[in-house]
Amino acid sequence: MIRGKKVLEAQTILQFTTRAAVEPVAKLLNSAIANAEHNFKLDRANLFIKTIIANQGPALKRFRPRAFGRPAGIKKRMTHITIILDEAVAPKKTIK
Repeated sequence: MIRGKKVLEAQTILQFTTRAAVEPVAKLLNSAIANAEHNFKLDRANLFIKTIIANQGPALKRFRPRAFGRPAGIKKRMTHITIILDEAVAPKKTIK
């Protein structure tokens, strides 16, 4: 939903989306923006989301007691989210 968008537009989209995963993704996006500004001295207005990937993470194995004392397995799954930001810079014009 936010792949390829400018970061300001992506923040607006996440702000008005009603899904459960919006809060952690928005928090991760804000952290990535802060890192780009502080560590790499990039301008927030030129940043866009180059790549955003959600991969499967580890699963915690638990059980729930069922009838006759038998256990039923439960996997509590986690996700690894990766955001790569890039700076959109206008190409330099060459004079011929």
